[in-house]
Amino acid sequence: MAEKSKHAWTATHLPDLTGRTVVVTGANSGIGRTTADALARAGAHVVLAVRDPERGRAAAAGLSGSTEVRRLDLADLASVREFAAGWSDPLYALVNNAGVMMLPRRRTEDGFEMQFGTNHLGHFALTNLLLPHVTDRVVTLSSSAHRWGGATIEFDDLDLTARYTPQRAYAQSKLANLLFTLELQRRLSEAGSPVRALAAHPGYAATNLQSHTANPVVRGVLKVTNRFLAQDDRAGALPTLYAVTQDLPGASYVGPDGFAEARGVPTLVGRSRAASDPHAARRLWGVSEELTGVRFPLAVGADS
Repeated sequence: MAEKSKHAWTATHLPDLTGRTVVVTGANSGIGRTTADALARAGAHVVLAVRDPERGRAAAAGLSGSTEVRRLDLADLASVREFAAGWSDPLYALVNNAGVMMLPRRRTEDGFEMQFGTNHLGHFALTNLLLPHVTDRVVTLSSSAHRWGGATIEFDDLDLTARYTPQRAYAQSKLANLLFTLELQRRLSEAGSPVRALAAHPGYAATNLQSHTANPVVRGVLKVTNRFLAQDDRAGALPTLYAVTQDLPGASYVGPDGFAEARGVPTLVGRSRAASDPHAARRLWGVSEELTGVRFPLAVGADS
């Protein structure tokens, strides 16, 4: 359960980020765009890593501060490698924000189930390829959906071919985000790196992500509940901004402090037992390395 914050933390509390570079994936709309805007306003140079550069440039045109747009398609490992190969500068923080939600059954360019492939494997590859450049932290967005239906990682059927539903696939991908963060932090610590891995979730935020859900009934319900219960993009971005800038322990998970972590101000929150399993985290990491061909780049005992 979330612990009630003593003070209401907002984007006005962001520290001066002048001279620091942050990459935000999926920053052309929704929480990603709001996150990019707040970080740029705080002085950071923000790279909008987006699938559609034209939409990214349109989004960047409305932002204050220093920004640039680079193409990144997380559903295509060739695109991920191309993005990383073009990177050479120090990177204060990588924000793994992009995601797809409750889609009809689809596959990535590399043949993976789309939600697992985009939300987890794409970010897994991107993080490890960029990690030698990261100086402070990696923040990965998960969701309270990681608890749905007692979600677990279906290691014998990651594509869920035997029992696919959009909801089950989304829950698995969000659980994978938390296990990834857990194992990434273990490896960073073992390597003697000062870089921290953290996770965040926005609570119940009304974004365009939900408009792509496969079930029209679910879309209708979301339209109603979004109107009366959801918080907006700015409130939904606060846990991410908190995780990016505050002095938090590695593997921390940040979310809203309100009822059911649906809304409120950012604080440290809990996660399911499945999301806290170090054995599953290590197994997922090994499988992810095999599927992507990307491995952890830091040697044990070496400084980052």
